[in-house]
Amino acid sequence: MTRGLLLALVCALSPASWAATPQRGVPVPEIQFAFDSLYGIAAWLRQYGREGYIGADVAEAMGIERPRGEALLGAMQRGFRNEDDVLRIAQVLDDQRDFILFMVQRPDDHVYFYLSTPLGGLQKAFVSIPSKNLVLPIERAEAELRFREEVLYWKDRSESR
Repeated sequence: MTRGLLLALVCALSPASWAATPQRGVPVPEIQFAFDSLYGIAAWLRQYGREGYIGADVAEAMGIERPRGEALLGAMQRGFRNEDDVLRIAQVLDDQRDFILFMVQRPDDHVYFYLSTPLGGLQKAFVSIPSKNLVLPIERAEAELRFREEVLYWKDRSESR
């Protein structure tokens, strides 16, 4: 990730962004679905994931604290590419930083990122367009819809082992 892209990402994900704003009127079953699914996905990644990492630049842009001087944060991860050449990766950090990061790379040069926690659900969402060196926040309603699709995808994956 270039420094310009990282700077744009940091600006897009500033505290003034929508990400931390809870939504009103969300029915209780929806909250329970997200909690159960995210908790299950995190447990599955810890048990069946492979060792990987989240780069310092991505962690910093997402607001994930890391030890000073650490270039990489260890994570357990799984990734799959489908017949349409869409790559999906899910990563979970250690127990002290219970973040789940979903990444979806599409062949149209769009890479979507969704940062969540099992208890808090979706925290941040943005799309990166590498060919344009551009990072944009995703509008809340669209982010929630796309995030739910990812949760369903990974819930199905985790249940099929």
